[in-house]
Amino acid sequence: MGRIKDSLGILCLILFMITAAIGITIWFVPLYQFTIRSQNIPEMLDLSYERLMANYYVLLRYLHFPWINELNFPDFPSSNDGLLHFYEVKRLFYVNYSVLVVSGVITFFYLRFLKQANRLWLLIKPFFIASLMPPVLLMFLAIGFDQMFVLFHQVFFNNDAWLFNPATDPIINALPQDFFMYCFILFFFLIEVFFISGYQYSKRKAFK
Repeated sequence: MGRIKDSLGILCLILFMITAAIGITIWFVPLYQFTIRSQNIPEMLDLSYERLMANYYVLLRYLHFPWINELNFPDFPSSNDGLLHFYEVKRLFYVNYSVLVVSGVITFFYLRFLKQANRLWLLIKPFFIASLMPPVLLMFLAIGFDQMFVLFHQVFFNNDAWLFNPATDPIINALPQDFFMYCFILFFFLIEVFFISGYQYSKRKAFK
């Protein structure tokens, strides 16, 4: 039972860090601001920077707030397939936040238990192993982001609605693929920081 408890606790701790990194990445608006400024997206779409950001905030609110059940961009029409994809993304966000909350609660009590039992050393090896993964994934990202991007959608979506047609869903022109690459990079960077911080903390506490 002790091993099962530790395995569940460590799993929840890792899940909490991963889902927290996803949440931070999603809400990190400066990343989108940097993308559209660096690629001159407002000029390309003949929209002001403010108007483009207004559309982006409409999307963020729809994806996060359950009481907003319709997506209506101020400056972009949407097809049924486009709306379906955003709805599926909305559901994935809710799954992420649900896992974040549940794993966060379990993590809180598990870490408190480890601290009281002077067993924080138990986390050294899991954090060390976990910290090896983000650099490997970043290497794959650098080699073939297009393939990783396609694979990501094939894993999480069971249809082709994510293949936006700019003629029917021009919002895709405001969401360049480089933006999603930056999101992946930020996500991997964050979890690497979390894992290394966890490794250093548990190692420091173990040898006190």
